[in-house]
Amino acid sequence: MGILDRIAEIEAEMKRTQKNKATEYHLGVLKAKLAKLRSQLIEAANESSGGKGEGFEVQKSGCSRVVMIGFPSVGKSTLLSKVTTTESVSAAYAFTTLTCVPGKLNYRGATIQLLDLPGIIEGASQGKGRGKQVIAVARTADVVLMMLDATKGEKQKELLTKELETCGIRLNTRKPNITLKVKKGGGISFNSTCKLTKVDERMVKLIMHEYKIHNAEILFREDCTQEELIDVIEGNRIYMPCLYCYNKADLVSIEECDRLARLPHSVVISSGLDLGFDYLFEKLWEYLDLIRVYTKRKGAMPDFTEPMVMRKDSSVKDACHAIHRTLVQTFKAALVWGTSTKHNPQRVGINHVLEDEDVLQIIKKN
Repeated sequence: MGILDRIAEIEAEMKRTQKNKATEYHLGVLKAKLAKLRSQLIEAANESSGGKGEGFEVQKSGCSRVVMIGFPSVGKSTLLSKVTTTESVSAAYAFTTLTCVPGKLNYRGATIQLLDLPGIIEGASQGKGRGKQVIAVARTADVVLMMLDATKGEKQKELLTKELETCGIRLNTRKPNITLKVKKGGGISFNSTCKLTKVDERMVKLIMHEYKIHNAEILFREDCTQEELIDVIEGNRIYMPCLYCYNKADLVSIEECDRLARLPHSVVISSGLDLGFDYLFEKLWEYLDLIRVYTKRKGAMPDFTEPMVMRKDSSVKDACHAIHRTLVQTFKAALVWGTSTKHNPQRVGINHVLEDEDVLQIIKKN
């Protein structure tokens, strides 16, 4: 029996099993088996295509990478052509884009790499279409821009989220606060710093035994589910922000546009009529967590033409590394103007955390 057959068998058994106190341990073991088989499926696909040029990864460039994922004909290529200088072929039929098309989006002084990926179909995580290559590129992104058709967005959103989760991509969630340390002996040591309502010690040990982990220390710092525990054991999950972009707003009513726009992590646009782009860029900037830092020489005006684009919560030390790798060694102090200081300018040390649009002047040792 192949992996896909075993996955289908376990999924069918889970559907047949009623959820209650008596079956929760059995379901927990089934979930662990299912996660293991899906990981094996991904590994087998990677081995079969490794090194043969079947993928379409492109070199990462710019300050950040945003990938557009969606079903065919939702407007990914049209959006890329409208907001970048790249021409991505768009047409009124499915699968117009057959490979990865990169573009550069210039916004607030930052260059953001925007990737137009081929449309994926239901079952992509199991190898249908070119889904595995698309999802592999998505794992390298800083933000996923999920393109949805406003006329059928909820169904598409549900199916795409399921496909991504099957391949280990968790959207708009953070890593579970569970510490797992595998040991050579001593059995399983189970502890928690909070009350657990979704798993207990027996459940944890059953799931870990399914993974052949018989000696380990595990500490729960929050009330996690069985699925979150399995994610920690698998250790290959990626947690990334996702912005749900409902396109073709001109085909639905104003009331429906308003409803979609009020959903969490959502924006509504019309790439055909160039509507909603400004708000989309603003939300992308927010989800990318970027800041701009302007540099200043002593006795001169700040250079506002080319900001240093850095990650949020970056320090003066990070800025020094960005300017020149040896600057930290000669660093004495820094003068900072902006919202991160109590007064302007403020003399700060190398660990001072910068904020958006701060002005920075480095003082070197004599």
